[in-house]
Amino acid sequence: MNPQVSFDQVVERGCGMDIHRDTIVATVLGAGIQKETRTYSSYTNSLRECRDWLKSLSVTHIAMESTGIYWKPVFNILEDGFDILLVNAYHVKNVPGHKTDKKDSVWLAKLLISGLLKASFIPPREIRELRDLSRYRRKLTQQATGERNRFEKILQDANFKISNVISDVFGLSGTKLIDALLRGNDNFDELLELCHGRIRNKKDELKQALEGNLTAHHKFMLRAIRKSLDSILNKVRSLDKQTEQLSKPYALELQLLQTIPGINKIASACLLSEIGNDMSKFPTELHLASWAGMCPGNNQSAGKNKDARVTQGNQYLKPVLVECAWSASHVKDCYLRNKYESLIGRRGKKRALIAVGHKILIAAYHILKDKIAYKDLGYGYLDTRRKKNQVQSYLDKLKNLGVDVQINGMQQ
Repeated sequence: MNPQVSFDQVVERGCGMDIHRDTIVATVLGAGIQKETRTYSSYTNSLRECRDWLKSLSVTHIAMESTGIYWKPVFNILEDGFDILLVNAYHVKNVPGHKTDKKDSVWLAKLLISGLLKASFIPPREIRELRDLSRYRRKLTQQATGERNRFEKILQDANFKISNVISDVFGLSGTKLIDALLRGNDNFDELLELCHGRIRNKKDELKQALEGNLTAHHKFMLRAIRKSLDSILNKVRSLDKQTEQLSKPYALELQLLQTIPGINKIASACLLSEIGNDMSKFPTELHLASWAGMCPGNNQSAGKNKDARVTQGNQYLKPVLVECAWSASHVKDCYLRNKYESLIGRRGKKRALIAVGHKILIAAYHILKDKIAYKDLGYGYLDTRRKKNQVQSYLDKLKNLGVDVQINGMQQ
């Protein structure tokens, strides 16, 4: 693009902002005012001065790049007084060799008043607060998984094979066993009494699994890891309470989302925090799927559509949808399970899960938009539709051959 190219003006007065950690460069363009560029610091008082300056010029729209987290303090100060367009930096690149902070802000202002910018999705403050809780919870959950893996590593280093017999080392039986071992109790009969009934049936295998050498160092490491894990889980519980408190205004939406197979209370809160409850922000369900990165991009050359990977999308939403898809694939007599099984053979597990996650997201879009519960199509829906399509295909072929066929009915 040439920065000197002129476009039809859509916005009367707008401001383009080039945002950095320490400074913000703002350029104002529009009807009845002279182009002006000012530089402000990223401190709150300076941002308020920038806000007052823009209001004095009757600026209505602001365009800024989504630069890391540095756009958020600016957005927090300016969001109430202006229409702010947060744009993807990749979409507004300036001409190579012409990159300066001032020229970047001028270029953003030109694109803004010409109506050539596409705004990124920014949910309201309440949803953003839920999003912070949800994302932090996910980070803590990953940390807890890491601590559990370290705990198991120490047990293996001490020659204890408890996980070979007990599926969940951190369950009731596993916890009692570990506590007894840390106290120095190596009496197998007493250890066996601490186990659940079904585990006792594996008496011989459990006896071999408990033959190890738990040194003082191992005990110290196990206690330290367990203490760290307990601390993380306490934080998670605290986040869950706060999430429940902030989610009260969205109780109906969360309840409706949980009617989708594979979505539980935690997943529904995460889903709502990422896409919000106002589906008017997305013109269609396909726009939402594209924004989330749950559908392939376009890869066309010489009139042919080639295989394309899914887009990057929302890095927090996509893993949740894949997890929900995996859960849904294990729900009996469910359309989503039928969809997964129909794809896994020819497309593989990963692509099948993405496809099911896409279906879940589409359902969530309509549920939130129309405030209706999920209605399952049934496990046999795809087979019935495939049969009808096959019959119709044969009928069309016969019709082209001049044969008129009447069908009285189809067996289900």
